[in-house]
Amino acid sequence: MSNLPQTGISQAPGAERPGYTLWQLVLYFLRLGTFGFGGPVALAGYMHRDLVERRSWITDADYKEGLALAQLAPGPLAAQLAIYLGYVHYRILGATLIGIAFVLPSFLMVVALGWAYVAFGGLTWMQSVFYGVGAAVIGIIAISAYKLTTRSVGKDKLLWAIYLILAAVTVITESEVAWLFLAAGVVTWFWRAPPKWLRQSGANALAATQVPAASGLLGTLDWPLLTQIGVFFAKAGAFVFGSGLAIVPFLYGGVVTDYHWLNDKQFVDAVAVAMITPGPVVITVGFIGYLVAGFPGACVAAAATFLPCYLFTVLPAPYFKKYGKLPAILAFVDGVTAAAVGAITGAVIVLARRSIVDVPTVLLALGTVALLLRFKKLPEPVIVAGAALIGLAAYPLLHH
Repeated sequence: MSNLPQTGISQAPGAERPGYTLWQLVLYFLRLGTFGFGGPVALAGYMHRDLVERRSWITDADYKEGLALAQLAPGPLAAQLAIYLGYVHYRILGATLIGIAFVLPSFLMVVALGWAYVAFGGLTWMQSVFYGVGAAVIGIIAISAYKLTTRSVGKDKLLWAIYLILAAVTVITESEVAWLFLAAGVVTWFWRAPPKWLRQSGANALAATQVPAASGLLGTLDWPLLTQIGVFFAKAGAFVFGSGLAIVPFLYGGVVTDYHWLNDKQFVDAVAVAMITPGPVVITVGFIGYLVAGFPGACVAAAATFLPCYLFTVLPAPYFKKYGKLPAILAFVDGVTAAAVGAITGAVIVLARRSIVDVPTVLLALGTVALLLRFKKLPEPVIVAGAALIGLAAYPLLHH
């Protein structure tokens, strides 16, 4: 087994003889995708606890490499980490099966919810549930944005500037421009670890912010709806860094502002669906796709979103050990992360304008924030369920 490197991909120490079968790992990720609540950080924690500490299927070194790659490359963190762990011993087949196993349960759940939403959306009970849940989701996202800000931006003045600019752009335009993420990464890279040819000149770094938004041309073509959905969600999947919540402002800009596929209320409901289902938050794309074009739309939206995530994990995996810790790459990631967190913070304000519509919703959002700050380990689905019950009781009385 020590001759495995002849495949061209080096093995981690201790990785030669896995103590589990591929199907055992697939079953584990099916369970995690079905019952794993709590967002990307919690899901990553479950993987470490179960696969590294309890079962010793994955070495701590392999887990840390996967986590670093998931933070470095665009794509939802938990899904990318799962794909990488499948790759460790079973390469492309393992990565593919694990990715499907992890995402499939929550995808089926959001499609079922999408069907119920379309079929019964006019009923009071459905409106009542989302009246309460929508307000609670604003509180959940607000706390997530606060935690991401303190963890990712810290006291770095350049990152704070990027963060504030992206937050302001998101609030003012009620959308976000994908190339600003890349520009933020390039500016941070040139500032912290300038290439030799730059020669201390700030002009070239500023030029990076003038990259044209070529992706906007795609939306002007008169393609069939499913193709349009596929192109848009592939772009979305390519610009989700770290937390799945980073996709919220990007989706809002395209789904509501540009294409007018959904209205504001439907979009907030879609985010709420992602919060009340297990698995990756990004699976909200399946719900949105269903509302736009039925089951085919859900399949295309989910596949297009997760394909970049899959490729950004599998393709660089063999080279990540060699190049992942270069100062230029680390600086680029810091810049993109600060931009993404700024966009999330702006999205909280944009979405709050739609969901916080009266005194009860104000109280629900503030109550959610207070509970999450007071009880650090309180599961978010518990809050969402409570908000749904409050909505069921309050909405018919207020909108009779």
